[in-house]
Amino acid sequence: MHTPEAAATATHCPYCALQCGMNLRPEPGGEGVAVEERADFPVNRGALCGKGRTAPAVLSSRVRLTGPLVRTHAGRLEPATWEEALDKVAEGLARTGRAYGPDAVGVFGGGGLTNEKAYALGKFARVALRTSQIDYNGRFCMSSAAAAHQRAFGLDRGLPFPLEDIPRTGCVILVGSNLAETMPPALRYLTELKANGGTLIVIDPRRTRTAEQADLHLAPRPGTDLALALGMLHLVVAEGHTDEEFIADRTTGWEAARAAAMAHWPELVERITGVPVPKLREAVEMFCAPSSAMVLTARGPEQQSKGTDTVGAWINLCLATGRAGRPLSGYGCLTGQGNGQGGREHGQKADQLPGYRKLTDPAARAHVAGVWGVDPDALPGPGRSAYELLDALGTDVRALLLMGSNPVVSAPRAAHIEERIRSLDFLAVADVVLSETAALADVVLPVTQWAEETGTTTNLEGRVLLRRRALTPPAGVRTDLEVLHGLAARLGVEKGFPTAPEEVFDELRRASAGGPADYSGISYARIEAEQGVFWPCPDGSPGTRRLFLDRFATDDGLARFVPVSHRDAAEVPDADYPLLLTTGRVVAQYQSGAQTRRVEELNAAAPGPFVELHPRLAARLGAVDGSPLAVTSRRGRAVAPARITDTIRADTVFMPFHWPGEGRANTLTNPALDPVSRMPEFKVCAVRVEPA
Repeated sequence: MHTPEAAATATHCPYCALQCGMNLRPEPGGEGVAVEERADFPVNRGALCGKGRTAPAVLSSRVRLTGPLVRTHAGRLEPATWEEALDKVAEGLARTGRAYGPDAVGVFGGGGLTNEKAYALGKFARVALRTSQIDYNGRFCMSSAAAAHQRAFGLDRGLPFPLEDIPRTGCVILVGSNLAETMPPALRYLTELKANGGTLIVIDPRRTRTAEQADLHLAPRPGTDLALALGMLHLVVAEGHTDEEFIADRTTGWEAARAAAMAHWPELVERITGVPVPKLREAVEMFCAPSSAMVLTARGPEQQSKGTDTVGAWINLCLATGRAGRPLSGYGCLTGQGNGQGGREHGQKADQLPGYRKLTDPAARAHVAGVWGVDPDALPGPGRSAYELLDALGTDVRALLLMGSNPVVSAPRAAHIEERIRSLDFLAVADVVLSETAALADVVLPVTQWAEETGTTTNLEGRVLLRRRALTPPAGVRTDLEVLHGLAARLGVEKGFPTAPEEVFDELRRASAGGPADYSGISYARIEAEQGVFWPCPDGSPGTRRLFLDRFATDDGLARFVPVSHRDAAEVPDADYPLLLTTGRVVAQYQSGAQTRRVEELNAAAPGPFVELHPRLAARLGAVDGSPLAVTSRRGRAVAPARITDTIRADTVFMPFHWPGEGRANTLTNPALDPVSRMPEFKVCAVRVEPA
């Protein structure tokens, strides 16, 4: 049974990167908490979606893990004590390291972990396990945008400006985002934009609830967003909309980028994308007419095997028109996962150290090693990216510690990844529920949830926030920090893994000091007093709400144009697989659904997978609403009911990816990787569809 901590606790939602503010008030009888609006928090101003309102349902002992589980010789997961479970995990990881070397042990994290937990997990991998093999599911979220940000601006923060700037700009191009379903409270920023006289362009192969709000909706063929951006830049040049003074004073590399764009003339772009030339011209005029404008991207253009170049093309459009590094203008990425931003800043990614430092930088290694009290030469080098790590399970990587992720449902080519996970010598999973991945583990460690622990997250604006503990957790669960402390001690590292979140955060501050993501000036007290603090925030700084207004974060302060050219998706339709599949989310479910599928109200709203298709395609197949359809790619087959609508292109089908089993969309998706970001191509693959 939970014990409420206080009369009411101001905290944040456990789901998406808005990190909406909410109050948790004890239920009568002390059985749990109820969610109340928190109107004073500026991001959501009290508004909450259904997932946020129902978040306490997952705290119930009826749906969550309440004690450790260990797999017996008979093959069943059975209850065990914490000492037995931790001993078994430590022994399994150590045995594998001794037999095959430290890189035979892998660590896989999650974008929902707090900054403290992400930091501790990265340190645990590199100090306690001495392995290079660590990455996290945030690689599947916005790594392409991060890579393009770094390449163009020298720094990656999802939004370089606060959300409050969006309604005040003149035009927003929203690329591959369905905010109305993925972040419903954020939709008000777009409605306020229009109320203020601004215009909205939505680019999506589906006419989503968000696209219905647009002044102009462009519906390109999936996988052609890069060509669309290049076609718009071609028209910007041809019609004299470039900002020559900005280009000369604040950028470099324009000549090569312009030459690449000019090879994508409007009629060619129409043939590639299916977007008519007049609509292209209209979009350019709308974007260039006001004095300020923004481009915001999400997973649509990013989850492609050319996602970094695609985002780079949209950045080039902003730079060429002077819509970057100026008030109310710029390029931004809408982060998806709750702590997708902070999760990659502090050491979960295969190539990064805390503070967004590069693992290959000798100075960065020396600084972090000094904070950790270890020899810099003892730190391992970069490891495999997320999909490559999962693909290596059972062969090069023989044991895995997994925290806060469910790749059996969420990874591309999921049936193959499930096979790789099953082939491991040893798997330990720390989670709040028995997810599809946890069900395959040798040891399952039940950990505390958002309302039962204190810790920081970093939302899509780069605003560092404080989640506060509102409930005493059940006796049978422990925090992730306690798990890592217990495992490190068993592996011979007695010090360096504290269990108090604020103590971990203070160490994170020292480790990040001087790095690109400098948190050294942020404290729990400041976060509480200021409704969050924007990084970078060196010690003594007020924080940085708006980046790049004076200079970009490159060595010379100039933004970098990067020349990019259209190329096809890794798979294009052919005679055997004549259609395109794209995937996404629905409003009532979240990510792999491990938590939301356990909430009765959310399941009633979105009970299962479906295949969305155009009436013309449905007629050709003889499909009617609700009839089962089989969708087959080169990687597998999924079956789900038909949902017929004229809001999707006739050459495209859509499936949400929240469910396991025969309707698992990620059975079909393509793990072709972006060469820079190592992002898989979730958003486009070739399929055939037929009645099941």
